[in-house]
Amino acid sequence: MTAVIARGSSRAIAMRSALVLVVSALALSACASGSRNQASSFSVPSAPEPMKTEYKIGPLDELSINVFQVKDLTLEKVQVDATGNILLPLIGQVAASGKTTTELSADISAALGQKYLQSPQVSVLVVQSANQKVTVDGSVNEAGVFVMKGRTTLMQAVAMAKGPNRTANLQRVVVFRSVGGQRMAATFDLAAIRRGEMPDPEILGDDVVVVDGSAAKGIVREVLAALPALAIFRPY
Repeated sequence: MTAVIARGSSRAIAMRSALVLVVSALALSACASGSRNQASSFSVPSAPEPMKTEYKIGPLDELSINVFQVKDLTLEKVQVDATGNILLPLIGQVAASGKTTTELSADISAALGQKYLQSPQVSVLVVQSANQKVTVDGSVNEAGVFVMKGRTTLMQAVAMAKGPNRTANLQRVVVFRSVGGQRMAATFDLAAIRRGEMPDPEILGDDVVVVDGSAAKGIVREVLAALPALAIFRPY
């Protein structure tokens, strides 16, 4: 009789132990599931897209205008006058100042298509920019303010200053830019650009390019420390 009671007691203890294990397993599973659901509800915010901008045509700029397969309307050099207009065959005066080359191409194409040509293909290039300037400073051989002739890239801007000097840190080049009245800055790796590992960004009028190195000022170091990502313009 005592043996039967002992066996019954052992079974009860075993069942209670098994029940505790099952409940514990379910609780752990629920916690893990909750953690997974909670983790999935949060995501790392993606970095903002690099700011894309395009050169705006200004007064006294020199343009080239090509109308595909229409030689008489193709002009190698057309100067924007002081009021921001250009004079073209057939269509006469066209406003150019403040527009991108893409916008001006579309305007000329639309004007020609109204009366003279069917689906004309027009391309506009800036041959020389009269008003757009860039300042290049820091660890370069000849810092200064330079006139940009047409589309200018970061590598070309640094080349205007006779290139980086021996103390330059090419992995840390800052471009300062004013966008909508707000000062912005972005860092670029000029060494990677030279190797073709990163695109060579376009420099806009009134940009300030500073190459890091012994000649760089304290504010540049502060900006570099505050900008965690390459090629992304952020307020500073």
